Amino acid sequence: MILIAHRGNIEGKTSFENTPNYILNALQKGYECEIDVHFKNESWFLGHDNILTEISINFLLLSKLWLHAKTIPTIHELMKYDVNCFYHENDPCVLTSKGYIWTYTGYSLGPVGRQNNSICVLPELYDVKQFDCIGICSDNIKKYLK
Repeated sequence: MILIAHRGNIEGKTSFENTPNYILNALQKGYECEIDVHFKNESWFLGHDNILTEISINFLLLSKLWLHAKTIPTIHELMKYDVNCFYHENDPCVLTSKGYIWTYTGYSLGPVGRQNNSICVLPELYDVKQFDCIGICSDNIKKYLK
């Protein structure tokens, strides 16, 4: 099972989410991380709704990152690199650049979420207890360690 720390969160949401040191901490603990990325004025930034922290492209090239492009120009720029990235608004699922189905948990109990390469996103929102997917992305990812 692939365990993905949503914005670097391991044991719940904090004000540190989507910051470089917080993300590196989750990676060092063996988790993969989903992070929110913006590309603006030829520069890279982290941040969910707002641009918060400038980073280098080298940071985004770290292994085990799932890059959520927050704008269309960002996904176009990310596609120039060998990274696992995706863009979505309110879609029930999207395909990542590496072929995974990024699936909102509310839909993961249907046929899409039962694919071998699907990622169940934020299962805590739906109190999901059984998984038929290859990975989980959660703000409380530590609770899914077996």
